[in-house]
Formats: sequence, structure tokens, C-alpha cells
Amino acid sequence: MGMTRGMTHDVLVIGSGAAGLTAALELAEHKKVLVLAKGKLTSGSTAWAQGGIAAVLDAGDTFDNHIRDTMVAGGGLNDRETVEFVIERAPKAIDRLCELGVPFNREEGDLHLTREGGHSHRRIVHVNDATGWAVQAALLKAAEENPNITLLPNQSCVDLVTGRNQKDYSGSGRVWGAYALDEDSGKVVTHLARATVMAAGGAGRVYLFSTAPRGATGDGIAMAWRAGARVSNMEMMQFHPTCLYNLEVKNFLITEAVRGEGGRLFNPVTGERYMEKYDAERMELAPRDIVARANDDQIKRYGLDYVHLDISHQPPEFVKEHFPTIHEKLLGLGIDMTKGPIPVVPAQHYTCGGVKVDLDARTDLPGLWAAGECTESGLHGANRLASNSLLECFVFGEAAAKDILSCWDELDDPPEILPWDESRVTDSDEEVVIKQNWTEIRRFMWNYVGIVRTTKRLERAAHRIRLLRDEVEDYYGHFRVTTDLIELRNLLECANLIVTSALKRQESRGLHFTLDYPETDPIARDTVLVP
Repeated sequence: MGMTRGMTHDVLVIGSGAAGLTAALELAEHKKVLVLAKGKLTSGSTAWAQGGIAAVLDAGDTFDNHIRDTMVAGGGLNDRETVEFVIERAPKAIDRLCELGVPFNREEGDLHLTREGGHSHRRIVHVNDATGWAVQAALLKAAEENPNITLLPNQSCVDLVTGRNQKDYSGSGRVWGAYALDEDSGKVVTHLARATVMAAGGAGRVYLFSTAPRGATGDGIAMAWRAGARVSNMEMMQFHPTCLYNLEVKNFLITEAVRGEGGRLFNPVTGERYMEKYDAERMELAPRDIVARANDDQIKRYGLDYVHLDISHQPPEFVKEHFPTIHEKLLGLGIDMTKGPIPVVPAQHYTCGGVKVDLDARTDLPGLWAAGECTESGLHGANRLASNSLLECFVFGEAAAKDILSCWDELDDPPEILPWDESRVTDSDEEVVIKQNWTEIRRFMWNYVGIVRTTKRLERAAHRIRLLRDEVEDYYGHFRVTTDLIELRNLLECANLIVTSALKRQESRGLHFTLDYPETDPIARDTVLVP
């Protein structure tokens, strides 16, 4: 079998969302960059971000306010240096997006700022309620027009290429690129580079109910972990309090801003507005973890399928003007949000933990940088503040690019790498195995490792992961890889990291709430797993 080898580029970027494209555009001023996307170039989470980007732009607001809000939401688990680093770079990131042509909403020439839960001031720049689409489109247009960037869709990365794959074996952990399944040809291609940027997004699809796109299977986290990088705070899974409850439409998010502009939560059976029981002061504008737990509690206590989110007391024009995308989408499903309530459930929304990175976006592995939702930079701590996620992508995407360029001369050219070997495998005869295991993981993760946890539930989940691991590894060893199989293997790896981390944290803090340890320890510690 001949070597299936991609072109060698200077830098390989895995992921075509905000973090990956930011890094690629910065790098492309000096280097040749290859960007790999799983599926379409727009299929990541960036395009789905409804809210916006948090940045201090108003005279009455300060960096200190934004830093404090971020630390409060993060339950004190944030790394203060990282928080300052990101927030102080926010205004510049917004300037660059304006230069790229992102049509942010304005009022009398100034950027219009909205407010979301957990923020003490209006500081969210946005494009209506579909900011992510506009950002993704602008970044993609710039990347497509850049002769130094090659964009390659339909690539499912299988694993990082490391010293273990060198012809002359090395245990250095040095990363030289990645093996990726080209979905069109069905062949695994070797993409080599002096430097690799991992920007592969989160692990939301580990859960049954998630606002994440279908491809958010934690590939980057799992690949980096298998290659030898430390992973941190994986138990900190953010659940969005308000995802549309609809059996035909999965994962449609009802943005936080609906509550920011006056939306109220009600129990559909008792008709009671219940948030005052859980957070009398902030009510619906409490941080996400509190609102998600309140919704979860009402649903479990009353045996409900959903709770009601209602903004119909506001004038219809106001609702349509602020939430055109959501209003239209709901109308198509027979729900008029100007006249009545929206049925919502909590759903997994954001992976706060991930591959450990420093302020240069460096991982533990030489040659591997990482940015965005697949990382744990110290910004989010135990709970991400609304609209800090896109911001992190821009700041760390740029940090990775700058660091790679500054140490370029120390990076060697890739050595000879062994080709992907599929001489001993056959095509799978039983796709149903993958489907069954995928569903099983997502169900037990939702039931046992969801919004409220107990040690017993976590141990049940750990037991199931052990059983599935043998089955999946056996399957992976015998059959040709498909995207579904690659994703299943990564989902299981991430499920294991989440459960292991959750069992290690014997306290409740931020998003990790366990009935066995309801108190918060006086000292905040990261849960760091070492491969």
C-alpha cells in the first residue's frame, strides 16, 4: 500500500471555527497553513453562537468589572492571570472583527451592547441574535481569499502524529501533524507540519440533550490526551438553562438574552414563577448554573417534560426586533413567542475543561498549540460567563500564532513518519454496534453525570464506561475507521475523563454539583488528569 500522504505545510490547524481561523489568518501572513474541518467548514459551534462577544467598550464599565464578573461566575477556580490577559485584549479583538467586516449592531454609530446573565454591565457586542454566523462568515471569507491558507473540509482526524509514529521511534511526545480520514475517498491521509494548532471544539455530544452541533465529540481533547497531554477540569460541563423542547428539532438554543430583555420562567403546571425560590435577588438573571439547576429541579420534582420561558408581556415589536431568528424559527414550529410561552429544558452547552494550555496557547506536547473550547486556559474556571467563549477563541488563536512565529527557527522539519496501516482491518459489518454504543453513552451521561450528581451515579457511569471500552477498542482494532467510529472512540474517552474528574472533585463548585459533597472547599483546586 502506497503512502497516503497529504501535502506538507508549515502549520496544520485542526478546526475551522473562531479559534482555528483566527490562528490561521495570523499565521498566513508569513507561513503556509492547512486548515482541516470535520464535515463542512461551517459545521462547528462558532456558527451557532447566538449571544455575542463580551468586551469592555462602554465608558461606565471597566476591565476590573469584567474580570470580577468572570471570577464570580467561575466559582473562584479561574486563573486570575489568564482572566486579565483575555479581558484586556477583548477591545482589540472586536476592532479586528470590525476590520474583517463583521456587521455588529450599532446605535447612532456606536456598537450596541446587550447584557446577559452574570454580567454587571451591558458589554456584549452582537449581530442581532446570530452573532456566530456573521463571525464565521467573515473569518471564512478572509481565509478563502488568502493564498497562504488551504481549507480542507470533510476530514475526520483520527490521531495526532507523534514521535511514536516516526520511523525512528521517539518517546518525546513531539507532535508532527495528524492522521485524518478523508471522508470522500475513505482513505486515511497523513498531514505533516512543523507546528500544529488544535482548535477542534468541545465534547457536548457526550450528552443526550446538547446545544452543540453533531460534530462536537471531543476529538481534540481525546487526541491530545492519547498523545500524552494533561487534561483539566473536565467535570465542569456547562448546561444551558433554556434549550427549546421540541421532539422534531434537536438542540435549538433560546439565548440568554431573552432573559436579559425581561423573559420570565414559569412552572407550566402550577403557573408559578419559581426563580425567587432559588435566587430571590437575581431571579432569571442569575448565572447559568443556578438557573439550570432550578429548571432541572422543577422538571424532576413535578415530573415535567419542560418549563415555560415567557417574554410575551413585552411589546411584539420589541420581541421581533431583538430576536428575529428565534421568533421566526419558533413561528415555523407553531409557537408565537410574542403571544405565549416557549417550552424549554436545560441542555449541555459548553465544555469548560479541556487540554491544559498556558498564555502562549502551548500544551504539554512540543509542537502542539491549542485554542478555544477544547482547552482549559484558566479563563472559565468552574463556570463560563456568557459570551466569554468566542472571546477566548480570538485571544488564544492569536496567541498560538504569535508564539509559533516567534519560535519558528527552533521548530524542525518533520522526520520520516510511518504511514497509516490498515492492512489488517476489514470494512465493518455491523454499524448498529456504533449506533447502540453512541446512544448508550449519551443516555447514561445525561442521567448519571448531568446537572446534579452523586458518587453512586458517577460510579455507575464509570462501570458502564469500562464495559464499553473493551467493546469499542476491539471494534476499532478490527475495522476500517469511519467518522462514526472515530467519534465513538473519542466520545468514550471524553466520557471517561469527565467521570474520572467528577469523582476526584469532592466538593460542589460552579457547574459541578454533587449531593454527597454539597459544601465548597475553602481552597479552589483544578482537577488535573495526567495520562
